[in-house]
Amino acid sequence: MKLLILSDSHGNVDAMVAVANKECPDGIIHLGDCWRDATELKRQLPRIPMYRVPGNCDSYSWTAGSEDILTWKFQDVTVYMTHGHHHNVKMSLLRLHLAAKEAGAQVALFGHTHRSYYEDHDGVTLMNPGTCGSVMGTYGILMINGGSYSGEIRKIHGD
Repeated sequence: MKLLILSDSHGNVDAMVAVANKECPDGIIHLGDCWRDATELKRQLPRIPMYRVPGNCDSYSWTAGSEDILTWKFQDVTVYMTHGHHHNVKMSLLRLHLAAKEAGAQVALFGHTHRSYYEDHDGVTLMNPGTCGSVMGTYGILMINGGSYSGEIRKIHGD
């Protein structure tokens, strides 16, 4: 299973569509900022399942009743999804790590900082795809096969 991880698109729907068409993922995860971008992406690519959470810039545009944090099992890997602002990820990743661990997740996905990040912390892999909404945009790929997984950060515009 191949998951495309996007965050902080801030209006750059064209870049997300181009990356999704290039990567041909089995699912897309949008980690907030901007909810309406994820809505448009889903409209353009309706056959690809989408999972999304709102970000700090989505207070008036996200769908009422949607969760700020999702925990989802893909095959045998539990993934914790959040924008990150509720976990104060700009200051430290400790709260995020502890919340993901408490949720039983092997992977914690977050955005908010606009900086890509991929590292293992005491049994939980933390991944921030960076921002797909800038000139130097990045995104993440999470490959899951049964109970194993691997991730990678990629640039939208090559090297």
